[in-house]
Amino acid sequence: MAVRAAGAGLRVEFVQFMKSGTSGEVAVFKSIPGIRYRCPGEHPFIMSHGPEAVHFEHANQALKYAWETLENQTHLLICDEILDTIIFGILEKERVSDLMKACKGKVELVMTGRHAPREFIDGADYVTELSQIKHAYYRGARARRGIEY
Repeated sequence: MAVRAAGAGLRVEFVQFMKSGTSGEVAVFKSIPGIRYRCPGEHPFIMSHGPEAVHFEHANQALKYAWETLENQTHLLICDEILDTIIFGILEKERVSDLMKACKGKVELVMTGRHAPREFIDGADYVTELSQIKHAYYRGARARRGIEY
């Protein structure tokens, strides 16, 4: 969607939550005029013991980046994995809802992640759900660059 919008001359802001800025798409985004990529930086993967202080700092900075787009005359704001910040209790649902309301009618907002709250679904113009049927991770496979990240 970011590539399509940039190709049509729209200004795109792509903000990554829950990621460290090393995913394969980052190099491509940085090379496309019209796409501004932002990620607060590296942090460890959230393990079973839950989020650490660095995860909260990362998400809060990413949310700040997202809010800044409203001042930049952005056409499309993609908040990658923002919904997962709610699942892990890193960002409060109300803070994400406030962003969603502020974008309505001003900026096309895409929020990715899993388990969108019902009120987000009700307030959205489009909702797409990708359903995982099978993943090698659950058989012990490690993430591969260019495939999973």
